[in-house]
Amino acid sequence: MTNEAQIEAFRALAKRYEMSGHHFHKDKRGFLIVTRQGIDYLVGKLGIVVEFQPVFQWSDPAEGRYVMTAHARIGDRGVMTFGEASPKNNSNAYPVAMAEKRAMSRAVLKLVGMYELGAMGEDEA
Repeated sequence: MTNEAQIEAFRALAKRYEMSGHHFHKDKRGFLIVTRQGIDYLVGKLGIVVEFQPVFQWSDPAEGRYVMTAHARIGDRGVMTFGEASPKNNSNAYPVAMAEKRAMSRAVLKLVGMYELGAMGEDEA
């Protein structure tokens, strides 16, 4: 899919879900960012159910590395993905919350078809 086709497909999804300009922006590196507010909007508007589970075998609190899974569902359709945070990709004082937010963003964007168009959640960008 060309960049122009991706943008048009993203616009169509944004219109379908009645999203506004404050729900996303274009990153200076060239990809689209869906804001935290946009992710939360999609969850509420579409009735998405998200469940989290820590992944202990890939997490190491001594190293500040945390991994979470997010299972997101709309009706009988669902996805599962991961979110991670470590000192290499996170500088805030709440790495578990960041891993959870990243997992949620990825799961929601995959579920609604935006992730495949190159959109990323603000928490992972």
